[in-house]
Amino acid sequence: MSKAILPTIVVSQFLCTSLWFAGNAVMPDLIQEMGVAPQFLAQATSAVQLGFVAGTLVFALLSLSDRFAATKVYLISACVAAAFNLGLLFTLIDSETIFVLRFGTGFFLAGIYPLGMKIAADHFKEKLSAVLGWLVGALVLGTAFPHLVKSFMHALPWQWVFASTSALAILGGLLMFLFVKPNKPAATLVVLKFNAFLEGFRLPAFRSSAFGYFGHMWELYTFWAFVPWILQAWNQFTGDQLNIPLYSFLIIAIGFPACVMSGQLSLKYGAKLIASIALACSGICCLVSPLFLQQSNPILFLGFLFFWSTMV
Repeated sequence: MSKAILPTIVVSQFLCTSLWFAGNAVMPDLIQEMGVAPQFLAQATSAVQLGFVAGTLVFALLSLSDRFAATKVYLISACVAAAFNLGLLFTLIDSETIFVLRFGTGFFLAGIYPLGMKIAADHFKEKLSAVLGWLVGALVLGTAFPHLVKSFMHALPWQWVFASTSALAILGGLLMFLFVKPNKPAATLVVLKFNAFLEGFRLPAFRSSAFGYFGHMWELYTFWAFVPWILQAWNQFTGDQLNIPLYSFLIIAIGFPACVMSGQLSLKYGAKLIASIALACSGICCLVSPLFLQQSNPILFLGFLFFWSTMV
């Protein structure tokens, strides 16, 4: 097995998942230009997540990654998701159109992030938790990246963030398709079992993991979506001038080394223990957040956000 396979998968995942929160990085500019209410942030964020949930169900029920070469499905998904993302560059779009475009992006992200996991699992059956640590870390870094783009392109229109992330997603899809060969052939005959996902919930271990992950996702995506707004509110509260895009990137991106480290620790202490500790700590952070988010001391305020992001 080539040593370049894992780095290629990780880089590809990073490039493609930059589409996920591209809208959140520029949402203040978009809201100001369109003249919509600030609550539109929640709607746009929810559109991506709803699309991802719908896409994941469709991809799973149709067994697309089993019936066709996973890397080919991955490439097509990356290109279509990038196309939906690019749709935001057209003029005369309204809030309903943005919702549909973000939903479409989320739908085809279901052919990127989960398939990247599957491709990695096919190649690395041993030490899978450590490998998944790298892949989840790539998702975190991809999520943070649009904020970094925004920090360097602050003088440029918000459209540049969507254009650059779409280009990166297509590049990521090509990397996966060209340089990662499927480790097992596509099935010639797949029997579609639409009740298969219900059968999984009859297994106690799967059910408890699924519900734990479900709760974690609510906190994770809420936190990621609102980091820029938390920083903006703190600037207004203190009169300080933190670089919001840069600190948004740094706060979210610290999750990358945290994921990699967690994957390594799980090899020694077990994934259940590491996940339980992280969930407990992030839950506590969520509960005590009102105390820290009103701190005028930037060290306490930023330190808390960095710690929370590490745990989440």
